[in-house]
Amino acid sequence: MTNAGAGRLYVVATPIGNLGDLSARARDTLQACNWIAAEDTRHTGALLKHFGIQTPLLSLHDHNEFKRAPELILRIQSGSSIALVSDAGTPGISDPGFDLVRAAAAAGLDIIAIPGPCALVAALSIAALPTDRFCFEGFLPARAAARRARLDDLAREPRTLVFYESPHRVQEMLEDCARILGPERPATVARELTKLHETLYRGSLSELAGRAGAEVDFGRGEIVLVVAGATPAAHAGQGADGHGGALDRALKPLLAELPLKQAARLAAQIAAVRDNEAYKRALQLKQEAADC
Repeated sequence: MTNAGAGRLYVVATPIGNLGDLSARARDTLQACNWIAAEDTRHTGALLKHFGIQTPLLSLHDHNEFKRAPELILRIQSGSSIALVSDAGTPGISDPGFDLVRAAAAAGLDIIAIPGPCALVAALSIAALPTDRFCFEGFLPARAAARRARLDDLAREPRTLVFYESPHRVQEMLEDCARILGPERPATVARELTKLHETLYRGSLSELAGRAGAEVDFGRGEIVLVVAGATPAAHAGQGADGHGGALDRALKPLLAELPLKQAARLAAQIAAVRDNEAYKRALQLKQEAADC
C-alpha cells in the first residue's frame, strides 16, 4: 500500500548522446516534478537548459546517495515528486540510483519508470550477436588480476556477455578476453553510441584487440563490448583443466623435471591461467600419477 498524500519517485532515462532521444514523456515529467535528483547537477543543468526546463536540482551521486536517500524519501512522503536521473541513460544501470529506489520501495512509495535510452540495450540491439539470453556485467574491476579472475568465471557462460569499459582500458580488456574467453570468440565493440562519431567494430576478440592497438580512435569515447557466449562445442573441446588442455600440456613435462610449486608457476604463465588454478591442477596430476 502506498502512502496517501505522498508524492512519487520517477526514474527517468536521459540521452546517452543524442539529445533528440529524450522522450516527450520524459520532458513532461522533468518539467512537472518538484525536484530533480541528478548525478551531476552541472551536466543535467545543461540538458534542462536545452529544453527550457526550470525544475530545481538536487545532487545524488555515488558518494552521497546512501546518506541523502532518507532526506529525499522525506520530501516525497511530504508530497513532493522527485525525478531521478543519471548523467546518461537509465539510472541504476551502472549508475547511481539503486539506494534511493530501494529506500522508496521500503517506504511504500510509488516508483514510476520513464523508460528510454540505455547503452547496454542499444549496443546489444545492433551487435548482431544472440539477444535471446544475455548477461550484463557492467564494468569489470580495473585491476588486471581481478578482471582476469572475473573473466575466468565467465569463460563457460553460454549467454551473450555485455560489458562497459573505459576507453583507456579497452585494449587490455580485449587482450584479456581473447586470452581467457578464446581468441576466435565473436564480439562487437560499440563506441560513442548515438553520438557524432558512433562506430561499430565487429570481429573475433583477437582481431578487435589488434585493432584497438593499431587504431587511435578505437579507444576514444564511451565503450560497450558485446561478446558471444561460450558454445557447447567449445566446452566439449576443453581438456580436464578447462583451458583446452593447454595447462595439462604445460604441466606434465614440467612436473617430470621440477618441484611442484615451480612447475605450477611456470605452467600458469605458459597457459595464461591463475597460479592457484595451476597449482590445484598440478596436485591432481600428481595424485593421478601416484594412483596408477
